Amino acid sequence: MRVRTTGRGAEPASASGPLTHARIGVLMGGRSAERDISLRTGRAVHQALLRKGYDAVALDADERVVEQLHEHKVELVFLALHGPGGEDGAIQGLLETLGIPYTGSGIRASAIAMHKGVTKTLLQWAHIPVPGGLVVVRDRPLPKRVPAHLALPLVVKPASQGSTIGVTIVRKPSQWMEALERALEHDTDAIVETYIPGREVTVSVLSGTVLPAVEILAPGGFYDFSAKYQKGQTEYRCPAPLASPLVRRLADWARRSYELIGCEGAARVDFRITPRGKPYVLEINTTPGMTETSLLPMAAARAGMDYDTLTERILASALSRAERMKALER
Repeated sequence: MRVRTTGRGAEPASASGPLTHARIGVLMGGRSAERDISLRTGRAVHQALLRKGYDAVALDADERVVEQLHEHKVELVFLALHGPGGEDGAIQGLLETLGIPYTGSGIRASAIAMHKGVTKTLLQWAHIPVPGGLVVVRDRPLPKRVPAHLALPLVVKPASQGSTIGVTIVRKPSQWMEALERALEHDTDAIVETYIPGREVTVSVLSGTVLPAVEILAPGGFYDFSAKYQKGQTEYRCPAPLASPLVRRLADWARRSYELIGCEGAARVDFRITPRGKPYVLEINTTPGMTETSLLPMAAARAGMDYDTLTERILASALSRAERMKALER
């Protein structure tokens, strides 16, 4: 594999050209409920890599994914997969077995961050605030009523899905069972947690660098699938208009969460902030969306990084992994 590096590892390309001349496979699609969003992310990433002069091919990650990787002689993978099978360590494990370096977080970090309950347990251990709640397992008797120690409203969601798929805000006891059943249609585990009123803010981290925070003002106050992916549905403020001490706290907790989970490349940490200014971490996304309405490119743009450059910076995480893999072979 031909990789341009420095003593500190792979760096963004300059006038000297692309970071690598290796064949890059952009893996997208897959079989999760987020397939359509993954295709949009993957196509945009593929075009960005081509504009930057890379030898890149777009691949739909179906049951022939191993054959496709071999047929196209892929040497590096840019992961544009969302949801189970793409963000949970499964494809990462396959690529490690094949010896193909890939972008983003590794097997362990991907698996931890994908399950919101496991993520919350680790964050609590590190004294990073998360909403209180519990995990309901599909194969066990479901609680027929709202647990006595939890007060409405509550958020009920699948433990390992993104894009607010299967999420319900339970405001009345009569909504409880339907919300559980809806979440468990998408996962074996459901997360039940206290609804945090207030503002929604997300902070992206790129290879350890914290990008400007983005505030999300969704119609009706709920950042659902439509609000996320339909242009004009939601208002965004970047940088988020927050007091400087709160900005620093969010940046610190985002970086600490990223490091605690063991993330690499790009990741996004989602927060809710109460009207009194107390933030809570909701979840960590290890393969943030890269569509025209996605939050990571928005934050990067505010930091002076255009879409193509951001894509190349994420690609650099695969090159760093390639160097580590080579070192282990020596």
